[in-house]
Amino acid sequence: MVDGNLPLESRERRLSYLFLDLNAYFASVEQQERPELRGKPVAVVPVLADTTFVIAASYEAKAFGVKTGTQVGLAKQMCPGLQVIHARPGIYVHYHERVKEVASSVLPIDEVCSIDEMRFKLIGEERVPANALELGKKMKLTLQKGVGECMRCSVGIAPNAFLAKIATELQKPDGLICITENDLPHCLFKLKLTDFTGINKKTAARLNAAGIFSAEQLCLAERDHLSRAFGSIVGEAWWYMLRGYGVERENQKGKTLGHSHVLPPRLRTDQGCREVLLRLLQKASARLRASDLWTTDMVVSVNGFKRSWQVRIKLPPTQDTVTMNQYFLEEWANHDFESPRSVSVTFSDLRSAEEVTPSLFDETHERAKFNEAVDEINRKFGKNTVYLAGMKNAKDTADEKIAFQKTELFSEGKGDHVQIDTFRGLKY
Repeated sequence: MVDGNLPLESRERRLSYLFLDLNAYFASVEQQERPELRGKPVAVVPVLADTTFVIAASYEAKAFGVKTGTQVGLAKQMCPGLQVIHARPGIYVHYHERVKEVASSVLPIDEVCSIDEMRFKLIGEERVPANALELGKKMKLTLQKGVGECMRCSVGIAPNAFLAKIATELQKPDGLICITENDLPHCLFKLKLTDFTGINKKTAARLNAAGIFSAEQLCLAERDHLSRAFGSIVGEAWWYMLRGYGVERENQKGKTLGHSHVLPPRLRTDQGCREVLLRLLQKASARLRASDLWTTDMVVSVNGFKRSWQVRIKLPPTQDTVTMNQYFLEEWANHDFESPRSVSVTFSDLRSAEEVTPSLFDETHERAKFNEAVDEINRKFGKNTVYLAGMKNAKDTADEKIAFQKTELFSEGKGDHVQIDTFRGLKY
């Protein structure tokens, strides 16, 4: 992880990255699209029910303590006049594409990190602090002109990508922060441990056990101490990153694919759960086939208000909906949950076709042409033109969601996620 041939301490720490973080993204898009929501507290939710949870809150709502993860019923009590808006994933992706188009007119995009975050590499004279700050100002102004006045953002500039992202946390909303090597590490002391990318509650507890309770202690800890605290060489990488040195971090994203769905009240029954899970299996298996991936591991979950249920199912290498349904229904006979709230299906151990050795007696491969035909019909005539009878009452549920880590929506058929050109005539 760290280049032992060239001591990092001897490398320069000039400004190298500009990071863009769109503030309260989903809620800001809704306020941009609907002028009547501007200046009002807005909460974006996956389903219109008091028992579900907020997935994005405007800054007007945050002022009342409403944030991502707040239960909607509680959020309404905390914030009188809260505008609860059903999420529209398609429009958020539409805005994301526009943001990319507009932002790239200022600087070439180095990496799209999520639907509301992207980073840009600085070169040459762009690395001079005054010039970098001017680029940050230009980025903010260009986004407001070319995307919309409600689309506020925080811009962070720093010697490495890690600190550029952290810089956006130092001033929100509408921030512009430049961290130079002379600002380190004291400019980070006011953060909480969990404000650092890569430190969740579990990691924070591990750091606490090692005697690190604050950002100041994290930043001032010796390399050996951080290695012991993190339990690996990752701690050494943190020591360098916190001081502005460029260290490549390994991509730790798992190779999984799945879907989840918050159940509307009418489907919060055994039968409703079963039908929605069949719908999710159809949708997820279609995504596998579109990506030419196969799976051998499937986890089916029901999250209940009173009691939850989860089962891990080992499969023969497959991308076949019928095979998945058969294995799922065998396990469904043993389900045990109360008052269901949401359901999910997750595939792991994903493999390409070249990595799969088919069984001579496996019907999965025999049904390949059938699956291809169904997918093609749905693509041509619209999703759910052909569907399994067992999901009849749930076939119109589980529309594609857009998590912050995703930047696009999987289309199940003709007309799915079609959006009008919101930005026609806007200049940037």
